[in-house]
Amino acid sequence: MALYQPTLFFMSQAVQNVSKRLFSLDVFRGLIMFLLIAEAAGFHHNFAVLTEGTMFSGIAHQLHHHPWNGLRFWDLIQPFFMFIVGVAMPFSLRKRLATGNRNAATRHILKRCFLLFSFGVLLHCVYSHALVWELWNVLVQLAFTIAIAYAIMNRSHKVQIAVSIALLVLTEILYRIYNPEAPYMQGHESFGSWGDMLSMGKVNDGYWVFVNFIPTAAHTIWGVICGQILLSQAAVKEKLKTFLIWGTVILVAGFAMDWLQITPIIKRIATSSFTLASGGFAVLTLSLFYYLIDVKGYKKKWLKIFSVVGTNSIFIYLFAETVGVQWFRGFGKIWTQGILSNFGLSEPLIMVINALFVLFIFWYITYFLDKHKVYFKV
Repeated sequence: MALYQPTLFFMSQAVQNVSKRLFSLDVFRGLIMFLLIAEAAGFHHNFAVLTEGTMFSGIAHQLHHHPWNGLRFWDLIQPFFMFIVGVAMPFSLRKRLATGNRNAATRHILKRCFLLFSFGVLLHCVYSHALVWELWNVLVQLAFTIAIAYAIMNRSHKVQIAVSIALLVLTEILYRIYNPEAPYMQGHESFGSWGDMLSMGKVNDGYWVFVNFIPTAAHTIWGVICGQILLSQAAVKEKLKTFLIWGTVILVAGFAMDWLQITPIIKRIATSSFTLASGGFAVLTLSLFYYLIDVKGYKKKWLKIFSVVGTNSIFIYLFAETVGVQWFRGFGKIWTQGILSNFGLSEPLIMVINALFVLFIFWYITYFLDKHKVYFKV
């Protein structure tokens, strides 16, 4: 199986080729963002309340994080997000190098990481309705993973893979040295919690930890490698073969570590087994989208429902998590509850409909912005 060298020389190709996009990547990113803003709209919680005790409760559980050792669908959303950012990085860098230089691109990346870090910290202030210093938000994590991935993206794929593996090994070492008897026991006696006390002076009630960016940087690195392969001149068949083989290998490796009781799959502290398993799912999902949409030409108009969300991904995420949660849920309830309660609908059902109404508002904002070519870039 061939591993391709980074494609920086492809990034300086003629300007007329620079604007080419992968619709599959837009759809993949848009779908993930659509699910994230659906959570902000209140759908996940209200759907769980509505379906409790019914045959659909299992689906509702998949829209919430696993409490500890295990893997649910919702545990894959953040890895997918970080992976997709990595895939897009070579495409973005190609455009910048076609009209500028490497130093300008580096300054842009540093600025972007600073803004993502700042937005992530500010979001926790919004959540708490107070000035707090908390670093658990995905945007804070992403600021670090982008910086790490960018620092090595001009190296060979073998070097990038080696660095990603080293980050996973480092995670194993840190957790096992700190608590040799029970490195991954649920609670606040782990290296991750120690890191939180050191950096923030507090721990998270849900057991999320700031140092998750160390192992999950692998997701962004693997995304960069996939993006570079997609930009290469290798045959489509070879690209898909590489994705399928490596995606399957790391997926199986992650689950094997859990099954053999080497390292449990735990999303909340991003164990190495979780990073491998979720990374494998990310690579295989990209392969599926790329094959169906860009290779086979399945570009149905309804896929624009998702792609438009991805064109302003950071903006709509911030909007939904702030103004959306605090204003639009209540605004929607004025109409949904005020009208639907007259028809005798149950409160849980009304709240699900309200969440869908708010989700539509979020989606329409992205549709409107995309239609008018207005894009907020970080």
